[in-house]
Amino acid sequence: MTHESPASETRRPDRAALAIAAVLAIIAAVIVYSTATAHGGSSTRIGPGAFPYAISGCLFVLAIWTAVEAWRGDFPAREEQEYGPVFWIVGGLAAQMLLLNTVGFSIATGLLFAATARGFGKGPLWMTIPIGIVLSFVVWIIFAKGLQLSLPAGPLEHLI
Repeated sequence: MTHESPASETRRPDRAALAIAAVLAIIAAVIVYSTATAHGGSSTRIGPGAFPYAISGCLFVLAIWTAVEAWRGDFPAREEQEYGPVFWIVGGLAAQMLLLNTVGFSIATGLLFAATARGFGKGPLWMTIPIGIVLSFVVWIIFAKGLQLSLPAGPLEHLI
């Protein structure tokens, strides 16, 4: 009497998870290289320079763990990716970066807010754009006027 267990089924390695493991390892290597070549390091073993090495070590361990799990095929099956919401959010980020110095922080970030809300399926744009601009303007006032931090100012910010 032969029973085949679900573990004996051959599953292919998860290529997406292997790619994530590779990216984690690359980020860890970049942090180590950047920290090792940075000028102004201290001569002590424990200090501010130790923290990036600890972070990179954790990232490297996560990369190995992710690769092992991907090779085993232990990740659960993922549902199909919906690209529409991703395009809305990435488009909002691109619009903010392109418009930030032209129209100012409040309007550019308000458009990002509206695009992100649209990506998550919330509210019509005619409502989320003004809400985003008002919330972003409040944030600009707090940071630029209250905390004296420099944020890009546009026509809306020049009213104050």
